[in-house]
Amino acid sequence: MIDFGQVNEYLARVQPPSEGVTAEMEAYGREIGFPFIGPLVGRLLAMLTRMIGARRVFECGSGYGYSALWFADAVGDQGEVWCTDTSAEHAAKAEEFLGRAGLWDRIRFRIGDANEILAETEGPFDVILVDIDKQDYPSTLERTVPKLRPGGLLITDNLLWDGDVLRETPKHEWTPAIREYTRLLVAHPALETVILPLRDGVGVSRRR
Repeated sequence: MIDFGQVNEYLARVQPPSEGVTAEMEAYGREIGFPFIGPLVGRLLAMLTRMIGARRVFECGSGYGYSALWFADAVGDQGEVWCTDTSAEHAAKAEEFLGRAGLWDRIRFRIGDANEILAETEGPFDVILVDIDKQDYPSTLERTVPKLRPGGLLITDNLLWDGDVLRETPKHEWTPAIREYTRLLVAHPALETVILPLRDGVGVSRRR
C-alpha cells in the first residue's frame, strides 16, 4: 500500500522550490498556521487554468490570496480572479502580496459569505474553486454549477480531509459534510469528476 504522505513529500522534493512572493506567502501561511493549498496544488490549478484557456475564475474561499496568486498568473493580463473571504485582514494581506507580485489588477476581492457573493456575481466562470468551511460544502454545489460555463472546471480542495473520510468513526465534525459533498459531486448529472490523491485530495469536475 502506497503512503500518499510520502508520495507528496517526494513530489515536493522533485518540484523546483518556490521563489519570490510565492515563497513569502508560503512562509507566512506556515507562520500563522493557515491551511493554504501549497505549491503542488498551486501548480495544478495554474496548469488546469491554462489548459482550458480560462480568463474568469471565482474562488469560494481565498484566505490571504495564495491560490489566487497561481490563478492570477495563469489567466493572463486580460483575465480576472474573483476572491472571497470573511476576513478583512486576509484581504489586506492578499493585496499586499499580490500587489508586490504585480497581479493585484487582476483580482476582484470581496469580503463576506462566498456563496452569497457568488450568487450576486454575474457568470459564467471558466473555473470555480471551492475551499470554504467544510460544513458548507454540500450546499455550495448547486450554487456553483450554474455559474460554470460548459467545459468549465469546478475544483474542490480537501476531499480526503487528512484521511478522516476513510475512518469508520470520523474524528472531525466536518467529515460527514465532506463525504456527502463527494457523493453529490460524483453523482451530479452535469459534471464528470475525478478525485486526485494530491496533498489533501483535489476534486476536478468538468461541466458537461
